[in-house]
Amino acid sequence: MMIDQRRLPGEYSIISLETPEAVAEAIRDMAVRGAPAIGASAAFGLALTAARSSAQSSADLWEDLTAADRVLRAARPTAVNLGWALDRMLNRARAHSAQEPDALRNFLRDEAQRIADEDVETNRQMGSYGSGLIQSGDTVIHHCNTGALATVDYGTALGVIRAAHEQGKAVHVLVDETRPRLQGARLTAWELEQYGIKYEIIADNAAGSFLRAGTVASVLVGADRIAANGDVANKIGTYMLALAANDNRVPFYVVAPTSTIDLSLPSGDQIPIEDRSTSEVLNLQVDGQPIAPATSRARNPAFDVTPHRLVSAIVTENGILRPPYEIALSHAVQGARKQWTSS
Repeated sequence: MMIDQRRLPGEYSIISLETPEAVAEAIRDMAVRGAPAIGASAAFGLALTAARSSAQSSADLWEDLTAADRVLRAARPTAVNLGWALDRMLNRARAHSAQEPDALRNFLRDEAQRIADEDVETNRQMGSYGSGLIQSGDTVIHHCNTGALATVDYGTALGVIRAAHEQGKAVHVLVDETRPRLQGARLTAWELEQYGIKYEIIADNAAGSFLRAGTVASVLVGADRIAANGDVANKIGTYMLALAANDNRVPFYVVAPTSTIDLSLPSGDQIPIEDRSTSEVLNLQVDGQPIAPATSRARNPAFDVTPHRLVSAIVTENGILRPPYEIALSHAVQGARKQWTSS
């Protein structure tokens, strides 16, 4: 069961998913979105597969799991948390493959819950570290949605803002609309309303003007995948925001768990970028009228890559990382893997 993010802010509703195919469709259609939330949802999708399978042997159950894995893994290509969570689930299943099917089902359910619980703790740790980057009275720019909706709970970049607010710091957030799906205007603004944090929504193309005016203390964004050199794939528009921040000497902070770091990719050039339906661009309306002629064509990449040279720091659950990122990211991931092994 999960919040249907497509209906916010107008309607708060819960959807119930009963098959891995339904989970994959919810991810694809962005009923659930945000890299950590996608990973946790996929993990529960595999646990659901095991629970619903009629397999009488572990070998048959493994076949059902691998079939569901293919469906879930193909849902969205850019967020590395999706594959990370599925790999972790399958590794747990493989480690207990000699067990009876019911025992294996329990292991998978427990592992999915562990992934979810760890995400909440990870986000709180990032909030604790990152809140030190925010001073009382700061105005910050936030892009897309990185709060509790995008995670299991609490949030990544928005979690940092939330932690600063809970510490009593006065924070004012300029919320990028984040076109074309308006995750900032629809979701981040909705979350900030719940927390009582002051905010104003701005058009994406207004961010540079505010940065140049000298009124912004920092920019905070999340990430869907971070390459070994520190290049960051995030919601489309992040790269332009980073360029404007760099030109005006405003710190640009990325907040992401180590599960978002992909050391197998040397740079952001190897990160797969999802192309979504052009209807998301062309079907927008103003005053009830389409914004574009009926014969218009469009392009709709969901993400862009921000080079590491534009990133001031990366906040993880293992601390705040600064250049050179190749070394810092490797150490952060190694620390996280030790935690996974011990658990």
